[in-house]
Amino acid sequence: MKILAALLAMTSACIAADLQGIPLKTIEGKDASLKDYAGKVVLIVNVASECGYTGQYAGLQALHAKYAEKGFAVLGFPCNDFGGQEPGSEAEIRQFCTSRYQVTFPMFAKVSITGSDKHPLWAALTAGGEVQWNFEKFLVGKDGALIRRFGSDAEPEGGEIESSVKAALGLPN
Repeated sequence: MKILAALLAMTSACIAADLQGIPLKTIEGKDASLKDYAGKVVLIVNVASECGYTGQYAGLQALHAKYAEKGFAVLGFPCNDFGGQEPGSEAEIRQFCTSRYQVTFPMFAKVSITGSDKHPLWAALTAGGEVQWNFEKFLVGKDGALIRRFGSDAEPEGGEIESSVKAALGLPN
């Protein structure tokens, strides 16, 4: 049993290291990686501006603002893979998010999260199953390991996501 536990811990550490080393681009075109968020709890979300779930930007921003000083960040990744619901350029997406939802959480360049041109971050995150729609959420712990995955209909505030964020931050529920 101890050997199995050790193997699981090593596998988790390898996956965490792999996630942190994947190169990313911010929505402004700057180089980044999850190493920039080492020691923080992050909620990685595939977002879209013309989706029925787009209103979740407000809840994501509220969650980010509420826990940012406690070591938490929401990371938004625009994606046009589902219904063509994110057709804009990075500049248009940034403008939409800031003017409509006052988004201050980090946003990244538009990525593909399905198919043969799937971004490496999303290939790692979806090893347990493909993303089904916009606004799926992946909670990653301070160590860079995936904690939990939430479907598109999971609201950012006041439910399972916020409870899981608080637990990952070591805050009382």
